[in-house]
Amino acid sequence: MNMEKATEMVLAQELFEQGLSKSAIARRLGRDRETIRLWLRGIEQQGQKAFLDQQARACKVPRPTRQVDAVVKRWIWQIREREQGCCGQKIAYFLEREHGVKLSVPKIYEVLAEKYVLRSKGKKNQVRGPVPQATAARQVVQMDSVDFGGLFAFTAVDIFSREADVLLRPALTAENGAAFLHRCMRRRFNRFVQGVQTDGGSEFEAEFARQVWNYCGQHRIARPYKKNEQAHIESFNRTLRKECLGWKKYQAEDAGRLLSQVEMFLERYHYQRPHLAFKPMRPPLEK
Repeated sequence: MNMEKATEMVLAQELFEQGLSKSAIARRLGRDRETIRLWLRGIEQQGQKAFLDQQARACKVPRPTRQVDAVVKRWIWQIREREQGCCGQKIAYFLEREHGVKLSVPKIYEVLAEKYVLRSKGKKNQVRGPVPQATAARQVVQMDSVDFGGLFAFTAVDIFSREADVLLRPALTAENGAAFLHRCMRRRFNRFVQGVQTDGGSEFEAEFARQVWNYCGQHRIARPYKKNEQAHIESFNRTLRKECLGWKKYQAEDAGRLLSQVEMFLERYHYQRPHLAFKPMRPPLEK
């Protein structure tokens, strides 16, 4: 263990004794809060000198790298694809439940990094700026996707005019997200808006993220678990389920027969169905 790390451990203890919270200490030292918690617990249980000696001895012992069997790696990659890019914790759950294999979440992420470009933990909580607001049409468009089993509905809505679009695709991929982007921006939103907001789903990464700048000046990713930031598109998604596709599960081959149903819904939504957002109420595209 180097002297810098030992100094940080001692400093963490001193700051904690002065009344600072573990989170504040973590920010000050540039460490994870869980690391600070383990340091303080170790010092409390063993005493400062004994804990530092134990840490120094542990650092001198080389730790063998745990190798993951090639079959287990394939299982991990298959689960990630099947579950639409789920997190490491969920992969660990399915891995143990389906194959009886226990693997730590950090090791799972190591395996995922061999095949995928992963977003770092820091980016999840990065400063994203204020939620875009609109004072006129064609300023801000929110986009999302709705899971219908073997079929996915890509959705978009202009948060001011409430004009919307829907495209049914057989898979939740960035390529399909980009295909929806091209179609809806040209068909509905005059090819360019000030801002596009999506969630952090895999369908809005890669190819979608590269192409979106052709249609907007800002692409903002809504914060996870903050559904109010995507309130307009979430509301439209509920309407799509309630008044068009329901809560059924469909297969990819159903897309053809559902196309006319979706187009009829959009026609009614835009020109006949009054929207509560307008005072007095009126359909979004009523002349």
